[in-house]
Amino acid sequence: MFAGCSQPARPDSTELSLKEILGKRLFFDESLSAPAGQSCATCHDPKIAFADPETTLPVSRGAVQGLYGNRNDMTISYSMYVPPLHYDTLEQVWTGGLFWDGRVNSLTEQAMGPPLNPLEMANPDTMAIAEKIRSLEYAELFDDVYGQGALTDAHSAYFNMADALAAYERSSEVNPFSSKFDLWQRGESSLTEQEQRGLMLFVAESKGNCMACHPHTPSEDGTPALFTDFTYDNLGTPSNPENPFYLLPQEHNPDGFEFRDPGLGGFLNDSSEIGKFRVPTLRNVAITPPYLHNGVFKTLYQVVSFYNTRDVAPWPEPEVLANLNRDEMGDLGLTNQEVEDIVAFLETLTDGWVEPD
Repeated sequence: MFAGCSQPARPDSTELSLKEILGKRLFFDESLSAPAGQSCATCHDPKIAFADPETTLPVSRGAVQGLYGNRNDMTISYSMYVPPLHYDTLEQVWTGGLFWDGRVNSLTEQAMGPPLNPLEMANPDTMAIAEKIRSLEYAELFDDVYGQGALTDAHSAYFNMADALAAYERSSEVNPFSSKFDLWQRGESSLTEQEQRGLMLFVAESKGNCMACHPHTPSEDGTPALFTDFTYDNLGTPSNPENPFYLLPQEHNPDGFEFRDPGLGGFLNDSSEIGKFRVPTLRNVAITPPYLHNGVFKTLYQVVSFYNTRDVAPWPEPEVLANLNRDEMGDLGLTNQEVEDIVAFLETLTDGWVEPD
């Protein structure tokens, strides 16, 4: 029944532009951290949908040995479609914004964050980064893309670096729309019986109702389904005792084991939004563990089971008790088989699907 949806537009698959090529080279360049050795791709590996390849840790390692971030890295695939943070007066919810807490509104702004974050690429300032950029063997590409003097001052060099990275993150390499689900919607593949059952459960309001936050249909402009409505929720996610952030020195984590991530509410300084995090895309979710903002769950089955039984099974208490979503999860009444069926459908959202011979 769902194959009748309007046909999604295929993404532009042309070769990379010069700006995108520059951004790609920067994205994989390990000389831009302090100390050298960490690139954007270190935590956003294209082999696993531009997510962190270190799936045994709930958060990412920093360039400085022994330091870690406090949140599970989100994939950058399809982040180009995230709108700026804004309050939807009709639905009365916050929507959009990049990172888990919506604190920046563009890919260029996002790209400016990690190089200066002491828990990530750990550069001391933009001047240090500009010096590194000027010494790159491909530094002349900046003048080719941005004109003469593109690296003259630290501010311009840093902004142009981030702008080029954003251009690459908007390219078809990062946003391929090449999953089995995409092929099925174009009539080029078919779903198995279990995958079809999973889809039915995914959309059924009386069952999984996953589409309430993860819409599965194309946008009005023809963009294929993004499987997120970009809103914010407190799912009741338990704290993750395996998070190495708890053990960081006081200068990085003054709260120690008492740390509670405020999410959107921390950025907005609004208690009514405390504990809420942006709904991520489900594209490539099967290959991008661990899950949720603190990486507390290691498998999709665990995540769906948590959604299914949070309020009726002995799960650990939420990291943040306020503002829990009690409308769309907690006691869904799914059987074990139905949980497996939903997981099977989610596995069809992995890019790079090749129809078997």
